[in-house]
Amino acid sequence: MAKAKTQFICQNCGYQAPRFLGRCPNCGKWNTLVEEVVESAAAPVSHATVSGTLAKPEKLAAVSTEKEPRIKTQMAELNRALGGGVVPGSLVLIGGDPGIGKSTLLLQVSGQLSQTGGTVLYVSGEESANQIKMRANRLSVASDNLYLYPETDMGRIKENIASMKPDYVVIDSVQTMSEPDIQSAVGSVSQIREVTAELMRIAKTQGVTIFVVGHVTKGGAIAGPKILEHMVDTVLYFEGDLHHTYRILRAVKNRFGSTNELGIFEMQEDGLQEVKNPSEIFLEERLEDATGSSIVVSMEGTRPILVEIQALITPSVFGNAQRTASGVDRNRVSLIMAVLEKRASIMLQNQDAYIKAAGGVKLDEPAIDLALAISIASSYRDQGTNPEECYVGEIGLTGEIRRVNRIESRINEAQKLGFKKIYVPKNNLEDWTAPTGIEVVGVTTIKQALKLILPK
Repeated sequence: MAKAKTQFICQNCGYQAPRFLGRCPNCGKWNTLVEEVVESAAAPVSHATVSGTLAKPEKLAAVSTEKEPRIKTQMAELNRALGGGVVPGSLVLIGGDPGIGKSTLLLQVSGQLSQTGGTVLYVSGEESANQIKMRANRLSVASDNLYLYPETDMGRIKENIASMKPDYVVIDSVQTMSEPDIQSAVGSVSQIREVTAELMRIAKTQGVTIFVVGHVTKGGAIAGPKILEHMVDTVLYFEGDLHHTYRILRAVKNRFGSTNELGIFEMQEDGLQEVKNPSEIFLEERLEDATGSSIVVSMEGTRPILVEIQALITPSVFGNAQRTASGVDRNRVSLIMAVLEKRASIMLQNQDAYIKAAGGVKLDEPAIDLALAISIASSYRDQGTNPEECYVGEIGLTGEIRRVNRIESRINEAQKLGFKKIYVPKNNLEDWTAPTGIEVVGVTTIKQALKLILPK
């Protein structure tokens, strides 16, 4: 009998080496190479259409452009994150920290989809049917079209999908599934790659919509090879703080819609509930006379959200000043403070800075620069800002306020929440009429903005 051939595969990035290496040459991680048996090359699988016929070359003009109707769930926030609803035959990956609510979300969605006339097969590799039933009772999920299937063998799962022909399949989670033809351990790079490839073939050839739960590493990335995220159609990250009830569903990849879309939920005893107006949530605990506080209208995908940025500037006790940021990029904070020191004559090199975006939301767009600078200057001067004002604008290194996108949506959202004045880049006001009910002030430099907003 021929000796089985083995190779060493990095469990972090999938790099293959003929012998053991302490450090992976590709990703630089230590002790991640695991010996696995090399399988014989299988025959390539031909792509097929949803009807099951083999694909063949077609002229571009002859390809049908009819859009398949999206399936709307009862969660408008989930529909938003998916780009308008569930696309039939798509493969959706949902990742998040342990205990954040991934299984709760998918069980609620499964109950809603099964009530619309579709058949849902919920495959769990982590829980028994009794455990899932207990959660379903707590969430008030009940339907004759929802089937529970505790199984980890992909061969049996494929047989049941072929016999049942469900409209939707939930895999919880992909790291617990095993392909019987692969000899490596469950959760290894080879297993995850083959399981995902098989699920993709099922989704594309049989027109089944598949939701896949993915575990995350300590760094917050989805565990397994990066090809896992490349193969699926949509990648959703379920974020949140275990000490708070709010959860954020963020789309980082979507072949059928916009990326960086955001859905906001609140975890309650009976499951996840939608937050219809997140801006009110983020602003409801703001103090009127607090210093170091400013409001920014940030865009998350197509949704404008008003968020409070808080800053605390204190004299540095030790030699080097500290820069601490939560919810905003620390490098952006250092850049804005350098611009304030150089262009607005605010001495900050001997000041500790603590910056936070209230509510647990993460802001990473350039339009938050002006509000960030106002909150820092307000705390440094110990001078409060007007609670009826908000700020939008990108700051350049020369101190200019640069234009931002979707200014109309930002101003309309601020007006809807009762703000009386908004400061925006002056170049954004060209050939555009501001709505009534809110005063729009255009500024060109950070020095001019500080004179108007924080007069001495």
